[in-house]
Amino acid sequence: MKFRKGLLVGTAFLIAGVGLGSQLGQWSSFSNHSLVVQALAEEVKKDQTNADKSAETYRLLTLFGDVFERVRANYVEPVSDRDLITNALNGMLTGLDPHSSYMTEKQYHNMEIQTKGEFGGLGLEVQEEDGHIKVVSPIDGTPAARAGIKAGDYIIAIDGKNIDGTPLNTAVDKMRGKPNTPITLTLLRLKTPKPIKVTMTREIIHIQVIKSALYGKIGYIRISQFNEETEKGMLKAYDKLQKEAGGKLAGLIIDLRNDPGGLLDQAIAVSRDFIKEGAIVSTKARDPKENHRWNASGKDITNGLPIVVLTNGGSASASEIVSGALQDHRRAIILGGKTFGKGSVQSIMPIPGNGAIRLTIARYYTPSGRSIQGLGITPDIPVQDSYDEPEFSIREADLNHVIKNEGGNKEKPVIRNDLPAIATSIPKQPPKNWPKYDYSKPATDFQLQQGLKVVRSMAGLPVEKETPVPEIKPDPVTHPDVWKKDKPAAATPKPANENKPTDNKQQAPQTHQPAAH
Repeated sequence: MKFRKGLLVGTAFLIAGVGLGSQLGQWSSFSNHSLVVQALAEEVKKDQTNADKSAETYRLLTLFGDVFERVRANYVEPVSDRDLITNALNGMLTGLDPHSSYMTEKQYHNMEIQTKGEFGGLGLEVQEEDGHIKVVSPIDGTPAARAGIKAGDYIIAIDGKNIDGTPLNTAVDKMRGKPNTPITLTLLRLKTPKPIKVTMTREIIHIQVIKSALYGKIGYIRISQFNEETEKGMLKAYDKLQKEAGGKLAGLIIDLRNDPGGLLDQAIAVSRDFIKEGAIVSTKARDPKENHRWNASGKDITNGLPIVVLTNGGSASASEIVSGALQDHRRAIILGGKTFGKGSVQSIMPIPGNGAIRLTIARYYTPSGRSIQGLGITPDIPVQDSYDEPEFSIREADLNHVIKNEGGNKEKPVIRNDLPAIATSIPKQPPKNWPKYDYSKPATDFQLQQGLKVVRSMAGLPVEKETPVPEIKPDPVTHPDVWKKDKPAAATPKPANENKPTDNKQQAPQTHQPAAH
């Protein structure tokens, strides 16, 4: 404590003592002095509190140093100081929430490659859950997708070696490898009594974020993730569909199923392409000065065409921003399953020479002020993808250390009265004899078929029964090299903030840890 403050506090106590010993009428003469007394007393108390906190921090850092030395000296095998510190940093961040983490220089580099559109591996988005490695979603057209790996599967072994309890980053490194090398994963799957073994060949994953197809006069655009190329690819795909339809496109389906999220600025850009005015998304941070709101920019590339958005439990983060904005503005009908429920924003903060940290810095809110954190977005027309079986079992609310749903509009959403009449006749699940879903055969995709029914009805077109539809191939406009090879490609993204500082890469909700690709 500085001497000047000590002197003033002493004087204050003296004045207060005189006041208390005088009659009530005399107290008013000291009123101004009493305000000074109160202010100074509070400042001293604050200094004392800060001093106590500093002392406690010092004691805790001493504890950390003691544990560090004991582990280094007594662990059964020698461990490098770097490994111990890296593990400690990981524990510090992952103990906060499921989406904060520390990345080594190598992991940070891999993440940058991933978000720019190309990386090597299997094509899996994974995250750690209770010491297990869980599949968030396979990426379209990759070895993992072609092998039939599903969202919600648990990876328990790699090449026959158990990985339970293995840190996520270590498991990811094991799954990566040189192209054309084999790898076998052992999986546990809901309602499957025995482990499933899947053998694949690693390959360079060309991230194909956008795919498109034309079903009659209805356009279909699949967004697999939100990376740096997403909006540009979507615009090219839309122009291509319009040309194929002779300029007479009647409606649009946007498929966000199993889209784990990505860059915030890309989610905002895609939403702005369909919403003419009003809010798109807002974020609230610890520091009110860091709160932001993004609005529409006065355009709708479709000029009001009817839109159906397909979602499921693997739709997270940036894909929830898009579906939430379109739903709140009544610009689209959401059909499928409830989304993942990740309503937080992460910022990538590089540490030169030592990797980076991914840190949760804000919550985001839909245009109506809803926080979907832990709740997800409920579809306007719920449709399961298979008969009597949940399409996705693990969501944000099931993870450890999830942040609370705070600061949002707590009122129940207004029931939509603008749904087409056909909405009441859409079945909530496929019939028991519905064929098993085959990625290469859209006619087996029950949610897609129901979406086509709805958007055709909205467009005033005849609604037919489910019939085989064209096979979806990579978009020749956005991925000419893949198209020439006639080989399916993949998809992957990342997140960012429209007002991001130059030294940070601000991520939007990416629902999970960087993928185990």
